[in-house]
Amino acid sequence: MADQKGGFPEGRFMGTVKVGEKGQIVIPKTARDMFGIKPGDTLLLLADSRQGIAIVRNETFVDYTNQILNTSPLGKHDEEEK
Repeated sequence: MADQKGGFPEGRFMGTVKVGEKGQIVIPKTARDMFGIKPGDTLLLLADSRQGIAIVRNETFVDYTNQILNTSPLGKHDEEEK
């Protein structure tokens, strides 16, 4: 089922942004709302010259990294805590 904004299914968004003179972009409101991005939030920009650019919430990346490294939020390995 398509949502009312842009005809995309719920949870999906596509749009364009322009890069300003200072290299800044504006994240469209629909995307900010979708991801709960608020002023002052820290986002992580990942770039690969062949694959492109991805922007993720810093907390999401830290959580993912901790899962990969099998660490607790404090940076201690789970095995050390047992």
